[in-house]
Amino acid sequence: MKRGIAAAIGAALLAIGVLLLVLPGPGLLLVLAGLIILASEFPALERFVDPVRTRALRAAEESVSSPWRIAGSVMAGLLLIAGGIAWGVVRSLPLAGWSTGTSLILSGLVLLGLLVWSYRRVRARHAQQ
Repeated sequence: MKRGIAAAIGAALLAIGVLLLVLPGPGLLLVLAGLIILASEFPALERFVDPVRTRALRAAEESVSSPWRIAGSVMAGLLLIAGGIAWGVVRSLPLAGWSTGTSLILSGLVLLGLLVWSYRRVRARHAQQ
């Protein structure tokens, strides 16, 4: 049962992360989270964790490397949240409804949360140096 739940959660995070590689959002970090969960139950996947971790953490650092990037990421998160509200309220939009709206809102919140995490991580590393 535990293995099945871990596989379902890991696969969902991995799939959402892959989608967010082309959509606005923290794709690599979600791919990493999915791989870590899957690798805990399926050891053959451990070989993929370190390369993805390296790229995901580098991308997280780059996302907060300048005020313009931070502003762009914040704007993308706010636009996702606003789009989610619009998709929930405006019935004439394609795939309108709160299921689509909620997923957009959650994507925006995850993006903003990971942006804060990335900023704190980079700031803490610079404080140590």
